[in-house]
Parts: sequence; structure tokens; C-alpha cells
Amino acid sequence: MPKTAETFRHEALLYAGDVDFLAGTLPFIREGVAADEPVLVVVSAAKVGLLRSALGGDADRARGIGEPIWAGRTPAELVECQRHETLLNLAFAGVPAWWLLCPYDTTSLETGVLEEAWRSHPFVTEGGVGLGSASYRGLEQAAAPFAAPLPDPPGQPPALGFEPASLAELRGLVAGQAAAAGLDPDRTADLVLAVDEVASNSLRHGGGRGTLRIWREQGALVCEVRDAGRIEDPLAGRQRPALDRDGGRGLWMVNQLCDLVQLRSFPDGAVVRLHAYLR
Repeated sequence: MPKTAETFRHEALLYAGDVDFLAGTLPFIREGVAADEPVLVVVSAAKVGLLRSALGGDADRARGIGEPIWAGRTPAELVECQRHETLLNLAFAGVPAWWLLCPYDTTSLETGVLEEAWRSHPFVTEGGVGLGSASYRGLEQAAAPFAAPLPDPPGQPPALGFEPASLAELRGLVAGQAAAAGLDPDRTADLVLAVDEVASNSLRHGGGRGTLRIWREQGALVCEVRDAGRIEDPLAGRQRPALDRDGGRGLWMVNQLCDLVQLRSFPDGAVVRLHAYLR
């Protein structure tokens, strides 16, 4: 394993349990401390506690460690986290050198998830051995519009076609369904605003009309907006918009208002699914 990264280095760490997690992350962090490379560590609270206990006074200085994928993720969350891992390579291509290590627990994650880690990371460390990934998919595929299939909703939820004159009806439908599902007034207002923003984007960029469907699944209320447009920017909704920029704030705002947002661009149009968890 190199001591420093000369460019952005995106590396998966395949580990088996807490002891192996510490064996893989502590040397990485301590090398960063020695090289004066403080960055952020984003893992579960339990793993933060393990690291702080092991590091002592060095706990506040680290390189980049992020663990977005763990066994408790829902299927929808897992797909979006895997997409996130792929897009990190695109988002940080050409930036000044820093090193991001992404742990994957081999004792609790399915084989397919671990195989995807090899495809989304140019480098992988397993058993203390760092390797270049022969199955890394590269930046070209990451930059392409995302067309991964979405699962069908349970049953056949009713569809509401909308155009400019029917946005008020759309907002009323979302508000009623959210209240019936048990969302509190604040979260209902957030979801209504998010769906209204996505539907307004359909009117502006998706052919002037669209279709809304709403259903419940796996502890969530899901609102889906379909239109005839296309989402070309792979980082749409993931970059904080500049204050002096006109437009481009809608999808970023939607990601702040909802628990999970799924964007797809198919040959016949674009789909946005907004998830509000029923806590």
C-alpha cells in the first residue's frame, strides 16, 4: 500500500468483522497523521467508538474513510449507495491528491455487493494486500445516464397525469396520501414541496407534462414522477449549487427534503422516485 496518494485514490477495504476493520483502518489513519493529512471519517457510531478508543489522542486527525454500504441497507438504498460509490470517481477526477478508503464487511454483505465494490473502486485491499481492480468499470460508464431497472410497485397504484393547470391537484393528492400514511405536518410539507419541484421540472424540461404515482412499501411512502425528458448530468442533484448560479437548485433541494431519491434516465423518458420513511 502506498504511503500517500498522488491523485484521487478510491479504494475499497474488504474486512471480516471489527478486529479486521481496525487492522485495515488504523494503519491507514496513522499514516495520514504522520503525513499531516487530516480528513473526514464517516462510519457508524459503533465504529467511530472503536477507532477513538484505539487512536487515543490521534482520533481527531485522519484521512478519508467512508462506509456507505452495510448489511442493514434496504434494496433501494443499496443500489443508490453503489451508484454513489461509482460517482465518487467522476466527482473527484482530477482534484488534488487525497485518499478515500471505503470499508466493506465480508462477514455480513452478500457476494454480489462485494463484487460491485471491485467494479466501483480502482483499488481494493483484502487480507492486507492492496491490488488494482481488474473489474473497475471506469469513468466513461459512470458518466453515462443511469438506466438501472427500478422494481415495480406493489399492486397497481393509481396514476395522475399532470400539466401546468393540475399542479394544485397534484399537491393535494400528495398531502392527503402523506397524512394518511402518518407523516407529521412538517415532513408532509417537505414531501409536497419535493414532488412539486420535480413535477415543475417535468413541465419545464420533460415535455410539458408528466405522470405521478404514489404507493407504500417497506416502511416508506414513495412518490414517482415520470416524464418524456432525459437526465444527462450524472451528478444531477448531488452538487451544492453556487449562490450566483441561476437554476440547478431543484434536485439538490429534493435530496435534502427526502430520505431517498432515485433518478433514472430511460430511452422513453426520465423517472424520479422520492422516498419518505414512515418512522
